This record gives sequence, structure tokens and C-alpha cells, in this order.
Amino acid sequence: MPYVKGTANRCRTLAVAVWLVLALTLFAAARTALAAEAGIFNVRDYGAVGDGKTPDTAALNKAVAACAQAGGGQVRFPPGRYLSATVHLKSRVTLYLEAGARLVGAKDPNLYQHPTPPAFLPEARWGKWHRALILADGAEDIEIAGSGVIDGNKVFDPTGEERMRGPHTFVFVNCRNVTVRDVSFVDSANYAIFFQISDHVDIRNVKFTGGWDGVHFRGAPQRSCKDVSIVGCRFYTGDDSIAGRYWENVVISDCIVNSSCNGIRLIGPATHLIVRDCLFYGPGVQPHRSSNRYNMLAGINLQPGAWDKTTGDLDDVLISDITMQNVSTPFHFMMKPGNTANRITVTRVTATGVYRAACSVESWAEAPFKNVTFRDIDIEFEGGGTAGKIPMQVKAPGVDARPLPAWGFYARHVENLTFEDFRLTCVKPDQRPVMICQDVNRLTLDTLKFPRFKDVNEPVVLNRVPNVRLSHTDLPPAKK
Repeated sequence: MPYVKGTANRCRTLAVAVWLVLALTLFAAARTALAAEAGIFNVRDYGAVGDGKTPDTAALNKAVAACAQAGGGQVRFPPGRYLSATVHLKSRVTLYLEAGARLVGAKDPNLYQHPTPPAFLPEARWGKWHRALILADGAEDIEIAGSGVIDGNKVFDPTGEERMRGPHTFVFVNCRNVTVRDVSFVDSANYAIFFQISDHVDIRNVKFTGGWDGVHFRGAPQRSCKDVSIVGCRFYTGDDSIAGRYWENVVISDCIVNSSCNGIRLIGPATHLIVRDCLFYGPGVQPHRSSNRYNMLAGINLQPGAWDKTTGDLDDVLISDITMQNVSTPFHFMMKPGNTANRITVTRVTATGVYRAACSVESWAEAPFKNVTFRDIDIEFEGGGTAGKIPMQVKAPGVDARPLPAWGFYARHVENLTFEDFRLTCVKPDQRPVMICQDVNRLTLDTLKFPRFKDVNEPVVLNRVPNVRLSHTDLPPAKK
């Protein structure tokens, strides 16, 4: 009888255990179903472990696919370290990383996938260069948000660009209505955010630390990236903080920009570009990975055609309310053949600690810069230059600003160039002219102020400048 009683007890215990397992399974299924009905898809419910060691790629993509199949919603990452290769972001899906959540790139660069850009894009032939940790191709209404971190994990690739660059962190091609907000990108193996021929993009309150470019976006001839906002972001990048070409209706506002390269580098045409209320400062907090240097180059570098051939117009550019510290030069505006430039206005700018080159507006194209205005500008240069050390004959620049025979400003091939309340100072006396203008059709100097240094007989050199208008500016007679 005791044997029978013990058997019955064990059966009851087993039945209770089975019931508990079934109940927990049903509860989990019900919870997942309710969450799905609410449009929330927890990656843990789809098998993600989040221990930083177990590959979660399949589970994360399963959660995204379920969300997309349900018509969209939020794929939620609770606290944890999610090790993954490419996650495919689909239309109407938000990746939401809670505080304490970290999406970490898998170390093997061969695990990452890339889109197939349209053949008309010059970059289409580069294939695996487009690899990404997060990838969207032809998607609409997508978002990455939350207080978590997206970690590129320095996935270097000896077969990649410069024999070291690996996958970008977030790549999207031919997408519309894209939002990235509040998250942090760290240690990207190439660009943190890279997109092409995409419209209505809002990048807001995002922090970028390390890696190469922070935000890099490119359109193509006849197909610009349109309606892009980069607002309230913080950049601490090794390479250019913001870069790209073929832009239309772009606003860069209220950002902190720290770089070991250029702050903003435009390498092709752009129309309706606004840069306002930003701080640019060097030296870089993060190293330039290719050269291991930290000094910051130009604050704003507009250089259509400098990297490779581009065609189109640079027009309706407004740069205002900018502070710069410790940059090689505040502004380097240059264009190569095939490009044109019309209206550029720079107003209310203060720059200190400029250590290498004068500001410049120089066309090396067939067409001149047409209408360029600098208004209410204060720039402090380190100075200390020696006359004759840099030849007066200026050669076309490469891809970065270089020392010039003037310490404050150099202009070449400009139709209308205007300075209003333009103040230039030097920490150390400089034996070079403060300004050199060459092939400028109409030059207006309204309240130009600068220090007079000993043995500098011609502080402003004008060469082939037929029309000069002076107001509140004490200069010797202009040479024509």
C-alpha cells in the first residue's frame, strides 16, 4: 500500500509540474500575443538571449519579420547585449532600444550583408562596401529610437577600404520617412549612418562616438537626398562628422561637432542647405583611425568635385550663428570643373584658435562662385607666418584646406564677393597679406577690420578685381 501511495504522490507531482509548464507556456504565448496586438514585439520572445556571447542574428530578424507581417509596430530590446550580424529593418517597423540595451556587431565581417544599390549610383559597383549591422532597402516609415546603444564593435576588415574598414552601422537605400532619435552609436567600423537616394530623414538627439563619419548621405545626379534634418546631435568622430553630396533641403542645427577630420564635408552639389546654431571644436576626442591623428581640419568644407567628378549646382546655402574653436580653417569653399555655385551666405560666426589656413572661396571650375557674402564675422588666427615661405602662385587644392599666401582670406574666380563687419585678428604677428583676391569681378568691403603688422606694405592684395566698393575700411588704393 505505501508503494501505491508513493506512486500516486509522484503522479500528482508530475501532473502539477506538467500543468505548470503548460500554464507558463500558455502564459508566455498569451503575453506574446497581447504584446503583438499592442504592436510591441520583444526580441526575447523570439529567442534573443542578450548575453553578449550568443549570436542573436536569427532571433532579431525573426522579431522584425513578425512585426512587419503584423503591419508594423515596435521591436523592443530590453536591457542586455545582443550580439548580431545584419538586422534587416522593414517598412513600418521601429527598433526600440531600452536603457541598458546594446546591439553589438558580430566580429566576423563576412557575416554581414549589403543592399544592391541602383545601377545609376556611382557607388553601386562597390558591392560589399555597403555592408551594415542594420540594413533597410526600399523601406518606408522606419525608425530607430530609445536610450540604448548601437555598437559597431570595431569590426575591422583587412580586405576592406584602406585595408581596415568593415561594415557601416546603419545603412538604408531608397527609403522614405526615416527617423533616428535618442540612441547612441559607438565604434562604428565605417560610417555610423550611411544612406543613399532617400527622403524625409530626421536624425535627432543622437550621439556619435568613434568610428569614421557620423552621418554620410549621398544622392546622385538628378536624384538628390531630399528633406533631411540633423538636429541636436553630438558628434565625436574620427573622420568627418557629416559628409556627402547631392543634397536638397537639408538642415543641420543645434549640433556639437568634434572631429579629427572635417566638421562638415560636402563633396558634391547641394541646394537649400542650412547650417545654424552649431559648435565646432577640436582637437578630436576620438582618433582618426587611418592616421591616428587628433587635430581637427576645416569646420565647414564645401568642395564639389574634390573627391571625384560631380556635376550640378551649389546654391542657396545659409550658414549662421556658428562658434568654432581650434580648427585648421573655419571655411574652405572650393569647386572643380562641372560644378556651379550661386548664393552662399555666412553670418554671425566666431572662430578662435585657427591654426593652419586662411578662409577661402576658390573656383577651379569654368564658372565662378557667383554671390558669396560674409556678414558679422570674428576670426582669430594663430598667425606667425613668414612672407615668401608660401608661394604667391596658388595651386588647386587637394581634398583638404592647405596653407595659403594670405593669413586671413583668399578668393579666386568669384563674381560678387561681399564682406560686412568682417573682423580678423592674429595671436602672433604675420608677415603675409591679410587678404588676397584674384579674378573677383565685384568686391565689397564694408567695415573690414584687421591688425596692421610691421613690414606688410600691402595688407590686401587685389589682382584682376575691376570693381571695388569700400565703406568704413581704411585701405591703400586698390590694384587692378
